[in-house]
Amino acid sequence: MAKMGVAIMVCIVVLALDVTAGILGIQAQAAQNKTKKVTILFIQCEKPVYKAYQLGLAAAVLLVVAHSIANFFGGCACICSQLEFIRASINRKLAAATIILSWIALIAGFSLLLAGAMSNSKSKTSCGFTHGHTLALGGIMCFVHAGITVAYYVTATAAAHEAGV
Repeated sequence: MAKMGVAIMVCIVVLALDVTAGILGIQAQAAQNKTKKVTILFIQCEKPVYKAYQLGLAAAVLLVVAHSIANFFGGCACICSQLEFIRASINRKLAAATIILSWIALIAGFSLLLAGAMSNSKSKTSCGFTHGHTLALGGIMCFVHAGITVAYYVTATAAAHEAGV
């Protein structure tokens, strides 16, 4: 029963970190949108927003921490051979699929948040191709990551319970 309490706590912590990261990413985008921009065709000049930089960076860090916690407590859900895949339980197969999806969501979200934050790290106005809403998209990916990562943790925990670990 104590394992159940730990599992619920891990899910709550991961969800809280990912949701907070998502909100910070969206707030960073809102802060960036408040700056004055000049656009000619596809070239956009804008002043960096230090608050957007801070929020975007904080969101990226929280996303990585949430991912690390889920992977540390969830363990390894690797399936290394076709024979192992055939013999694996449905929980183990789902855990293997969701861990791959969680890594994809992590890479996408982290890249978007970091790109958005770094575009605001400079101290002078910069011009370049318009880069849309990278911080907001990174924030949305944090929400996606939350769902996938909790699904991974739950299936990995169920698979470990089946195996008697």
